[in-house]
Amino acid sequence: MARTRQSPAMTSVAPPIADHPGNVRDTLRFLTCGSVDDGKSTLLGRLLSDADLLTDDQRQRLAASGAGDDGTDYAAVLDGLIAEREQKITIDVGWRYFSTQERAFVVADAPGHEQYTANMASGASNAELALLLVDARKGILTQTRRHARIAALFGIRAAVLAVNKMDLVGWSRDRFEEIAAAFAILAAELGITQLVAVPLCARSGDNVVRRSTAMGWYAGPTLIEHLESVAIERDPAHRPLRLPVQWVNRPGPDFRGYCGSIASGALSPGLQVRVVPGGQEARIRRIVTPAGDASMAIAGQAVTVTLDRELDISRGDVIAGAGDAPDAADHFAAHLLWTGGTEELLPGRSYRMLLGSCEVPAVITALKYRVDVNTGGQEACHTLRLNDIGVCDIALDRPVPFESYRHNRDLGGFILVDRQTAATVGAGTIDFALRRSGNRFWQHLDVDRDSRARALGQRPRVVWFTGLSGSGKSTIANLVEKKLHAAGRHTYLIDGDNLRHGLNRDLGFTDADRVENIRRSAEVARLMADAGLIVLVGLISPFRAEREMARSLLPEGDFIEVFVDTPLAICERRDPKGLYAKARAGNLRNFTGIDSPYEPPPAPDLRLDGTHASPEHLADQVIALLD
Repeated sequence: MARTRQSPAMTSVAPPIADHPGNVRDTLRFLTCGSVDDGKSTLLGRLLSDADLLTDDQRQRLAASGAGDDGTDYAAVLDGLIAEREQKITIDVGWRYFSTQERAFVVADAPGHEQYTANMASGASNAELALLLVDARKGILTQTRRHARIAALFGIRAAVLAVNKMDLVGWSRDRFEEIAAAFAILAAELGITQLVAVPLCARSGDNVVRRSTAMGWYAGPTLIEHLESVAIERDPAHRPLRLPVQWVNRPGPDFRGYCGSIASGALSPGLQVRVVPGGQEARIRRIVTPAGDASMAIAGQAVTVTLDRELDISRGDVIAGAGDAPDAADHFAAHLLWTGGTEELLPGRSYRMLLGSCEVPAVITALKYRVDVNTGGQEACHTLRLNDIGVCDIALDRPVPFESYRHNRDLGGFILVDRQTAATVGAGTIDFALRRSGNRFWQHLDVDRDSRARALGQRPRVVWFTGLSGSGKSTIANLVEKKLHAAGRHTYLIDGDNLRHGLNRDLGFTDADRVENIRRSAEVARLMADAGLIVLVGLISPFRAEREMARSLLPEGDFIEVFVDTPLAICERRDPKGLYAKARAGNLRNFTGIDSPYEPPPAPDLRLDGTHASPEHLADQVIALLD
């Protein structure tokens, strides 16, 4: 997952695995997850207590809480869970650290509530093993299946199924084997190749650290025995070199260093490297670490490197071995987990993608299907809602370095951020680049925008009229065009209703269709402005994000947002097309202002009061602004 930015929905960033080679093999990162009240906090408390791994402060908390073999609350021993216990929820991923003689552990304690699934995904993206808890009474639930799919989506191939609360089913072997068999089928489907099921009771400690006398029929390892011995297939130091550049350090004229954490591979002075994108090559001159210059650096280390010649390198570029560099592309097929709360995914809307150390505008160009978390089946859909997993195509505004997620988590895992709220709304994994992304090139044209504008004797503009239905947008835009035409200007008026008779006739009025309607209209307006015209666009365009997208298509100052500010009550009273009456009667769904939202511009270029002034007077205000 991208680690360059934190956001309200996905705040947890895993600490580095190691600062030196020796720790990489000795540390296991694992994720604990499961449904609400399955016992994750109790299990972690019991694990630390019985393994004699508590700090002095935690021991005092344990004594004060009265926790013990009588089954009282072991969560009290974990400092990071105090807020959770007070609020009765888990609000983020809690990172825990402990070590035994056999191994060191970094634990991502993920929340169980559905609304915090994004946090679970954050933990999964930094884990190597998933510890999934289920209540022996309830068995495999939808949330269990969702967590398993998310773990598999983010590359976890080793799992422990901890069947907890076995005391509440009479320590039944049959019940345990029934649950384990059901989950084994799901694990095989998801590609989880290492699976161990352990029957346990976290409250009493059975099969957590000490072997259970109540379940003598179980011959497998205890939980801690398995965690200490499980073999995880990894060796990032021997993979191809990948150093995403996070910033360029230039404290003086004689030093330019490129800083970042090595995602994979190794560095040494003299190594021939290539910068992606761009393809420039140079040799490593120095490797600077917090401890000083180094003769070698490997995956997991934060370094600053200098090169034997000055190259144009910036944040988001990747330094790689010259003989095995990653590709760059701007169009991908990907799996996406939607975490946007009440906001749905809207194909066509522009988001910010954080990939490696890149931050780049991204648009979902096609939503292929949604995955049924229970069956794994493919469901046709037009949008994704909270916790949905889908397969989609994503287009960026420029090529970026990447690898498929199965080959490189750092260059294949991404998050999506809402451009208006800065909230994280999605997390995903790149499957592959779409072939056509490397075969599209801008065709050079000798006659350009400036040439066309000079021939017409005017400055091209896009004047974007937004407001509720009945606010007067079309009337004012029509008057503005008449005045411009009379003054000898070359214009074109794009009316939203007229476009829906042709170019946009396949679109309805759902939020997703409105986004696509505005995207197409904005692209048409951009082309007409490129032809040298003054383009007037009359669209409700209810969403700020899409109006800002339209603005971003044009040079600075060439997009003018005109807000026709007419209150809903007045628009409804006018109701020139009878649409409000239909909407109020329930015969017209998704009507802006009634059952679909309108987001007023916070700072339009021009605000027109559509309450009292005449359309003629309002049109003159637009002409004055253009002049």
